[in-house]
Amino acid sequence: MRIGILETGRPPAELDRHGSYPEMFERLLGPDFACTSYPVVDGVLPERIDEMDGWLVTGSRFGAYDPDPWIRQLEGFLRDALAARVPVVGICFGHQVMASALGARVEKAEAGWGVGPHNYAIRERPDWMADAGEGFTLNAMHQDQVLDMPPGARLVASSEFCPIAALAYGDHAISFQAHPEYDNGFERELIEIRRGSPIPAERADPALAVLREGGNDAVAPDGPRVAEWIRQFFRAAAGRPHEGS
Repeated sequence: MRIGILETGRPPAELDRHGSYPEMFERLLGPDFACTSYPVVDGVLPERIDEMDGWLVTGSRFGAYDPDPWIRQLEGFLRDALAARVPVVGICFGHQVMASALGARVEKAEAGWGVGPHNYAIRERPDWMADAGEGFTLNAMHQDQVLDMPPGARLVASSEFCPIAALAYGDHAISFQAHPEYDNGFERELIEIRRGSPIPAERADPALAVLREGGNDAVAPDGPRVAEWIRQFFRAAAGRPHEGS
C-alpha cells in the first residue's frame, strides 16, 4: 500500500540521529507500506489527492492557526481528501490541522503543556481497533488542542487533560493527539532540549523522571498497539472506493 507522508515539521537538529518524522513513521508502519515523503512545510504538496492510497500528516512545531501559506494549502488538500473519502491519518499537528480544516477551534489550551506518557480512555471502538481494551498510553508533546468537535467527527479517545484526544471521520480518516512514533529516548531528549523554554520545568521534570525510569530504548507503552491500529485502518480503508472513483 502506498502512503504519502505529509511532512509538516522537523525535529531539532540535535536529534537528527533519530531520523526525520517521515522516517519515524516509515519505521512505525513497517515494510508492508511503501512511503513517499512530501515536504509540505517547504510548500511542496501533492498535485492530486489520489497520488497515493492514503495520507499521513505528521507533527509540527507550527500551530494550525498560524498564518503560513502552506498551512492553508494543506487544509484545502485535506478538505478535498476527506470529501473524496481518501484515507487520512493525522498525528499531533496532523490531528489539529484536520480538525481546523473542517472548522473546529484549535488553540493553546488553558491546561498548558502536555509532555511525557499520557493515558487516554477509549470512548468508541471502530472496526480497526475492535480488540482494544479500556485505554492506551502514548508520549505527548503539545500545548495546542482541538477544543471542539469537527463536523461529522466521532470521539474515539479522551483524557482529563485532553478531552478530544482521538477522532474518527466516517471510516476514511482518523487522528491522534499523542505520538505513537515517539519512543521514550526521543521523547526524553526532546523534553530536555525544551525544558525551561518553551516547556516549564514544573511540567518537564515529572515527565523526565518517568521516562528515565523506563529506559532510553523503550517504546512509548502502547506505541506498537496504536501502530497496528493505524495499519489496520489503512488496510481496511484501502479496500473501499473513493468518491468519484
